[in-house]
Amino acid sequence: MFTVSTDPARLDVALIHQYLSQQSYWGLGMPLETLERALANSLCFGLYGPDGRQAAFARVVTDRATFAWLCDVFVLPEYQGRGLGKQLVETVMAHPDLLGVRRFMLATLDAHSLYRRFGFQDLPTPERFLEIKKQNPYGVPTGN
Repeated sequence: MFTVSTDPARLDVALIHQYLSQQSYWGLGMPLETLERALANSLCFGLYGPDGRQAAFARVVTDRATFAWLCDVFVLPEYQGRGLGKQLVETVMAHPDLLGVRRFMLATLDAHSLYRRFGFQDLPTPERFLEIKKQNPYGVPTGN
């Protein structure tokens, strides 16, 4: 049985850092100090196997009242295909601190079908949204 916890003491920070900084498409090269600051200022969800080892992770940047941003969601490759991503997102969406937020957002390259199950939709008015996005913020060599 896999369980989800928001206890920050249970997070395997080294595992999360390794995945985000070396395997994810969005966090390549992220310094450990940056991750630690992000974890400390977010609502974090770890999904753990029967042996207590962390198998998945999700982070929500939120004021716990009006806005939430779901990010850094991953299931380790050896645990994929078991419905754990769905279990993790279900738990995130049911968290009492997030139930009343007015706007819940995320960005994904390839998991649209997963998130649509939970009510996420394409932005109806994308022209209203602006962003500042730093290209290569962690200085990862691009191969050029």
